[in-house]
Amino acid sequence: MNIENLLFKGLKGIIVGGISVADFHAVTNFDEPTCNKILDFLNDNQIGTFDGSLYQFEKGDKLKIAMILLEKGFPIDELSSELDWRDFEGLTAEILSAKNFAIVKNLIMTKPRMEIDVVGIRLGIAILIDCKHWNKYSISSLNSAVSKQIERTKMYVEKTPGSIGVPVIVTLSQDKINFIENVPIVPITKFSSFIDEFYGHLDEMETIERN
Repeated sequence: MNIENLLFKGLKGIIVGGISVADFHAVTNFDEPTCNKILDFLNDNQIGTFDGSLYQFEKGDKLKIAMILLEKGFPIDELSSELDWRDFEGLTAEILSAKNFAIVKNLIMTKPRMEIDVVGIRLGIAILIDCKHWNKYSISSLNSAVSKQIERTKMYVEKTPGSIGVPVIVTLSQDKINFIENVPIVPITKFSSFIDEFYGHLDEMETIERN
């Protein structure tokens, strides 16, 4: 079995916190040499850390593995069955944090009640992200997601004096960055590079300020 299939079948063993090789074996049913091969591969690729006895995994590590598999052409519909929204939001927030953004996850606003999956704030600008864990999508579903995220951003800006908000949709299943109503639709595999270039392309995006 090649490393891609091993990684996919090993996703269920990626549990937040410290796990031993024996734990990984119990969850995946791989033999010990295969468990070591998978865990060593992940450690070599900076996914999780080994403290001498346990492999430590964090939120978002599953999606890091999924990104490797996506880049190798692994079927998206199979991958999405092993991931949940927490994995997706966790990695999105982790990428922003690594690029020196202050992070708020699952921000709830009231009157009316609205929730924003991830907010990243840096240099006075807030990126408000809706994470869509879809394996398939339509133009109508994206249009609806964009409209709702614009409304959430307007509400955030109204409740946060002096702020500038930029609505963004992050998806699992696209292969390139698109725009709807000047709102970026960003595949997770492109999100890091999107953030690197974010401030240089602000004039191309929907930005919302308090009136």
